[in-house]
Amino acid sequence: MYELISQKLEQIKLQLVALVDEKQVQEWYDTKTVAEMLDRSSYSVREWCRLGRVRATKRACGRGSAKEWMISHDEVQRIKSEGLLSRRAV
Repeated sequence: MYELISQKLEQIKLQLVALVDEKQVQEWYDTKTVAEMLDRSSYSVREWCRLGRVRATKRACGRGSAKEWMISHDEVQRIKSEGLLSRRAV
């Protein structure tokens, strides 16, 4: 009986560790991840970046000279609490 309880507790512990690892804060997020966090489409988040509605930077990715938008954790928190920046002239 004790062994069964011990095994179950170990399984619960492993599941909790996995959940904590999954929810760890990253320093930077791609537009797909931010879209999921904010319940928006990836296209919308990319447009916000392009139009200057969020503070984002581009980084090299994949092959060739393609770059992707990256958004900091602090900026995601700002968007959640304050909303988008006012639209700038493009």
